[in-house]
Amino acid sequence: QVQLAESGGGLVPAGGSLRLSCVASGSIASIASMGWFRQAPGQARELVAVITSTGVTNYADSAKGRFTISKEFTKNTVYLEMSSLKPEDTAVYVCNSHLRRRAFTPGDIYWGTGTQVTVSS
Repeated sequence: QVQLAESGGGLVPAGGSLRLSCVASGSIASIASMGWFRQAPGQARELVAVITSTGVTNYADSAKGRFTISKEFTKNTVYLEMSSLKPEDTAVYVCNSHLRRRAFTPGDIYWGTGTQVTVSS
């Protein structure tokens, strides 16, 4: 069993900052990537940022220059530093991971349940 647990969400004024964390727990052999998605009410889930085990990152255009993703895969952890937050960043932020529970297997995608980020205007 693998679980992803997010933390760090909350209410912040426009222009403020937040740091999200996500920890994967359970039987994990290795992590290929971890990332953050978000879903606002009535909208589809969208990628925010992802980072691979080698440190390659990919950001949504809306996140570039404002958000930074980082990792500590030795601790099965990924972070999302968010600054210059805007009301349109309000959403549930969900962590995901492509990881292997056993070596030399393709692995699977796992999802957390999300943490609410609300940016007030």
